[in-house]
Amino acid sequence: MHALLVGLSLRCVIPSAVWRRVPACAAACLAALLLASSFAPEVRAAERIKDIASIQGVRANQLVGYGLVVGLDGSGDQVRQSPFTQQSLTNMLSQLGVTVPQGTNMQIKNVAAVMVTARLPAFARPGQSMDVVVSSMGNAKSLRGGTLLMTPLKGADGQVYAIAQGNLLVGGAGAQAGGSSVQVNQLNGGIISNGAIIERAVPTAFTQDGRIHLELNTTDFGLTQNVVAALDKEFGPGTAVALDGRVVALRGPLDLTEQTRFLSRVEQVQVNLPPARAKVIINARTGSVVMNRTVTIEEAAIAYGNLSVVISSQQQVSQPTTPFGGGRTVVSENTQIEMRSDSGTIHRLRTSANLADVVKALNALGATPQDLLSILQTLKSAGALRADLEII
Repeated sequence: MHALLVGLSLRCVIPSAVWRRVPACAAACLAALLLASSFAPEVRAAERIKDIASIQGVRANQLVGYGLVVGLDGSGDQVRQSPFTQQSLTNMLSQLGVTVPQGTNMQIKNVAAVMVTARLPAFARPGQSMDVVVSSMGNAKSLRGGTLLMTPLKGADGQVYAIAQGNLLVGGAGAQAGGSSVQVNQLNGGIISNGAIIERAVPTAFTQDGRIHLELNTTDFGLTQNVVAALDKEFGPGTAVALDGRVVALRGPLDLTEQTRFLSRVEQVQVNLPPARAKVIINARTGSVVMNRTVTIEEAAIAYGNLSVVISSQQQVSQPTTPFGGGRTVVSENTQIEMRSDSGTIHRLRTSANLADVVKALNALGATPQDLLSILQTLKSAGALRADLEII
């Protein structure tokens, strides 16, 4: 028994006189308890409320604008196919005091019409800058090296909230000559870092009489209860109340400065996440399958086979056998269609208790990714797949 306690790295020292009075059964129970605690499963790491929820009312706003990009190296819009580019350029020149005669056909290849988008962050103030994304809307070949002219950015209410202007940064590259071309990444879009200056602020109201609402990123009643329990433990009973499976109401201080300090503490509170809902995501376009750790499979039998159709076409040339006989050469096409079907065998899937067993069982089938899509869908219809099936 002494050797067992040494192997468990016991940190306390028991006098020999006391140790002799401890019954043998009590010492055995103590050793067993220490041994069991050393192999206890680790508790899953908790997540911060900051990572799983957001504060209601604290949100960004979408902005959009129409503008012109100039300074392109002959890769701009063709005005005949993009008449709005010429119209926009004429209007801009008239505002700058340049009059273009009516009916003038401008052959300008260094200008492109673009759409400018941005996200106005919460609590943004006039004078601050933000990034903008510039995308071609005509038939320009490239925006590389262009400069965006002053473009007002409007919100959903039609008001101007920012002004964008600056040099574009395009991540792609391309070249063409002699009818051949090569291109890397997209050339008809780019960004301007800090390219827009905010001109108008959007009021952000996230509290009313000290009441603050947290919105979870996912709908989960178990998660909302864990959030309420963690907040009540941190700030006292009655601080949080779950309104539904996604929103948690907080009772915060009435003072504005204290509310900021209160929310900073709320965001750092750790919450234990409940097991996620079992779900299988299938991407039918790429043939990819993703499943989470709570997916299980009941015992089932599966038989599948591959069916392929092979179409081969050959051209045959028939020529006349006698010269000057009035015949002519004829080209005929010979097409052959063949259907191949692989014999399918019945495979047995045993009940799986975790994701590792599910992966092992599906790999044992030896099915291709496309076959796996149909197999999982059929298992769901048969009630053997214990998960939600989502096809995207």
